[in-house]
Amino acid sequence: MKRFIAVASVALAAVGLLSACAGTQGAGRVTGQPAPAVPVSDYKPVETIVSGTARTRAKSHTDLALAYLEAGNVAVALEEARLALRDDASYGPAYNVIGLAHMYLQEGPLARENFEKALRFAPSDPDINNNFGWFLCQNGEVARAMELFNVAIKNPLYNFPTRPYTNAGLCSMQAGDLASAEVNLLRAINADPTNLQAIFNLALLFYNRGNYFEARKYLSDFHAQRDSVAESLWLAVRIERKLGDKASEAGFAGQLRRRFAGTPEHQLLMQGKYD
Repeated sequence: MKRFIAVASVALAAVGLLSACAGTQGAGRVTGQPAPAVPVSDYKPVETIVSGTARTRAKSHTDLALAYLEAGNVAVALEEARLALRDDASYGPAYNVIGLAHMYLQEGPLARENFEKALRFAPSDPDINNNFGWFLCQNGEVARAMELFNVAIKNPLYNFPTRPYTNAGLCSMQAGDLASAEVNLLRAINADPTNLQAIFNLALLFYNRGNYFEARKYLSDFHAQRDSVAESLWLAVRIERKLGDKASEAGFAGQLRRRFAGTPEHQLLMQGKYD
């Protein structure tokens, strides 16, 4: 069972294992009721130079929008981003937030439209390139996605290159290019040894390639840094089964049954569907 985890530049509530994120927390599906789409057609680029005060207000609203998006309050996040664009209709990060919100609401055309606008106004912004790259990857546009990840990675002022490295690795995994995936995930870990998304997915990659000792090593690193979750226990069960360590397999399986009964991983265990 393969699991690919997005690494956007904002963390949302209700993550699965370790999805997208500021730092190394996650972004996954948005909880709560879907918010109505923001009328992006109302956003028109301005011809005049925006004053510093207007840009400052736009940034403040955008920062609030990101905070609300992290909390899973998509409706308020969209409203704050709309207010940011009222102050400065050319502020790329505000379109980026709207793109993320529509992405998690699974409103692809609106997400794409806003990511394109964000990139038009801020073509070198690493977070925008990273987030739009992940969106494109999820829509099968791997080549362009990798180009955007590389823009983010090469920005010398970006403090979080581990994010686009991770996404480039996951995108390569989805495309079946495991060699490129391994290189990028290792780079993500080198950039941030606490990047649990990269560590877990590298363990999964090695498992899928049949390199079970390496898979065990990276999964052990994962468990050394945080409590086990259903996904990690299920991977541990399968690794130990492949390695023939019956005691370790039974131990991980017991934890999965006790702590995560009813999860998809527990159901696979009960059905004996190890691959």
